[in-house]
Amino acid sequence: MRHYSSFDQFISQADHALRTVMGRPSITERPDPANSVAKTKLTDEERKLSAGLMRVNHSGEVSAQALYQGQALTARLEEVRSSMERAALEENDHLAWTEKRLDELGSHKSILNPLWYAGSFAIGAFAGAIGDKWSLGFVAETEHQVIRHLDNHLSRLPASDSRSKAILLQMKEDEAHHATIALEGGGAELPWPVKKIMQAMSKVMTTTAYYI
Repeated sequence: MRHYSSFDQFISQADHALRTVMGRPSITERPDPANSVAKTKLTDEERKLSAGLMRVNHSGEVSAQALYQGQALTARLEEVRSSMERAALEENDHLAWTEKRLDELGSHKSILNPLWYAGSFAIGAFAGAIGDKWSLGFVAETEHQVIRHLDNHLSRLPASDSRSKAILLQMKEDEAHHATIALEGGGAELPWPVKKIMQAMSKVMTTTAYYI
């Protein structure tokens, strides 16, 4: 297995960050769940609501990419690093799907995505550095919070927006799978105060990204 220098890793991480925030990241072979759903007409208010929710979900996927990349960079065990990288690739699907849906809704991505990426990368790198069991526990808790957040969005989406709903349902299934993999890999349950801090930080991002 090839070992990369610090400079090589820096270039790789910079390339990944640029692709995530401004370019077209690599995705898996899976099709967009919305492709199999017929387009429906939305009112201006419904379109505005759907766009705001999907913008939040897109920003969440930007943060997820950064989180996984930061953890993969500092993970000690090779199998943990590999699982983080695979999860990041699957999260790229979500990134592409939500961006495409935003385009369909005639809306835009959050202009604060570079900030979300930088902050999440730092958190992920720190989590990986303090130990793989805590890193994996952090992944599991993050995914559990994302699932609750997706449930909230599914309840708020306009009833006629079946395309956005199809995307969020597949995302929810994937997040649950990632959480299970993290726990089965030895993830430890995080202390209650850490969970609350994560919830507070998530609230700031989701509230801001809805509008900006």
